[in-house]
Amino acid sequence: METRSERKKTMLWPKITLMFIIVPGVADVLIPALILAAFRQLRLPPFGISQGIGCLLAALGLAAVIWVCQAFARRGKGTPAPFDPPRRFVMEGLYRWVRNPMYIGAGILIPLGEAFFFETFWLALYAALLWLGLHLYITRFEEPALIRRFGRPYRKYLRTVPRWLPHPPKE
Repeated sequence: METRSERKKTMLWPKITLMFIIVPGVADVLIPALILAAFRQLRLPPFGISQGIGCLLAALGLAAVIWVCQAFARRGKGTPAPFDPPRRFVMEGLYRWVRNPMYIGAGILIPLGEAFFFETFWLALYAALLWLGLHLYITRFEEPALIRRFGRPYRKYLRTVPRWLPHPPKE
């Protein structure tokens, strides 16, 4: 017989999978493909240094996204999706180094990796605009909401952990 905890865990993974497909799927696959198609650059370039850098950046971004999804499910008892946020404040692993590893992975590293891989200005511009949009969303909406939700621990977190550039944790 499955326990209530096991049932909740089982129900969580379809939500994470759906969020993983929708958000990075749109931001990191669909929109870049549409940009490449619009500028007639939807072709695989010969593999060189730029493609290697692109693959490395995208792989790091994907690793961050996967880690965040697992951390939110295991430690936060939720998902990165706004419709099912973590119930607990997650401040472990990557979150000790930087406040936004999900956005850095899916919103910066993967799109930047694609720009390097396809060697196109348009994807680099998209990555920059995506970062700007994320920055505005985080500073104007997400962080104030998290302050209201988690209070003093989150305020301390804001003072000690950088938003964008990872830094070793302050002990």
